[in-house]
Amino acid sequence: MDLTVWQTFVTVCRLGSLSAAADELNHTQSAVSRQIAGLERQLGVRLVERHARGVRPTPAGDVFRRHALTTLREADRAVRAARDVRDGALGRPLAVGAAPSLASGLVPEAVRGLLVKTGGIRWSLVPGLSGRLHQRVSDGDLDLAVVTDAPPGLPHDAQVERRFLGLDDMVVVLPLGHPLAGGGPVHIGALAGETWTEDNDGSAALLRQHAARAGVAVRIGLVAADLPGKLALVATGHAVALIPGVLTSALRADLTTVRLVDPPTRGIYTITPRRDPHPCAAALHDELAAAFAAPDGFRRAAAATAPGETGP
Repeated sequence: MDLTVWQTFVTVCRLGSLSAAADELNHTQSAVSRQIAGLERQLGVRLVERHARGVRPTPAGDVFRRHALTTLREADRAVRAARDVRDGALGRPLAVGAAPSLASGLVPEAVRGLLVKTGGIRWSLVPGLSGRLHQRVSDGDLDLAVVTDAPPGLPHDAQVERRFLGLDDMVVVLPLGHPLAGGGPVHIGALAGETWTEDNDGSAALLRQHAARAGVAVRIGLVAADLPGKLALVATGHAVALIPGVLTSALRADLTTVRLVDPPTRGIYTITPRRDPHPCAAALHDELAAAFAAPDGFRRAAAATAPGETGP
């Protein structure tokens, strides 16, 4: 069977539309329809069905889609492995994922140290929420990701190796000129009357849990689409927000922070696939551990928080 057709089928299922799949694959819609019809003839089973807003896989199609995804990923790994042999270990691109706050400074800093020691490799950085990054590592799309255990936490996955870097203290970001700017640490009660903004459920849960432990209610009155939007709302005086301490050194100039008494924390980890790890993944973890242990009042490295912990 032609794996190109399998890729077309998987794309149709993901987008739920023949026309959208045609656009993404740079095919005509009729060509996509012919490929799906031909695949159905080969298998002797109907794979997709039409509905009011497009198409969806039949039960047989959904089973085939899951196996097709595995086959396509293995085919991609086979191509990469052959090219690695041709190009040498360092010829393999390194795909790195990171939570947005970590992608803003800590991870690029660590990669710079890796590049100095290896003489340069091709690499890419994919920001994303930890749950999605974990799935992409498990699927083989990323060679290493730097993630957090903020709610809802990280899943246990035998396909992935997790290594602890340390703890990150959360802080409150304020607009310049705020009465609490430059002070601290403060009790969360001092900010109880503020409007808060959040951009993801994990950070919002940390805020609510911290406030509840302190016997304080906080009001999340504004929702931002992403971290830059959240910081923009604070900078313009609409709200205050809880952010990771690792982000402090990369904040825009019109923002400041205040520490909290007994702050909420989140664990920071690297995750890598157990199968076919990138030759530079272990070295990048070491660079990240060194960067995390650098003097910073908001980070507590693994040696000081959980000696020997590697996670499941």
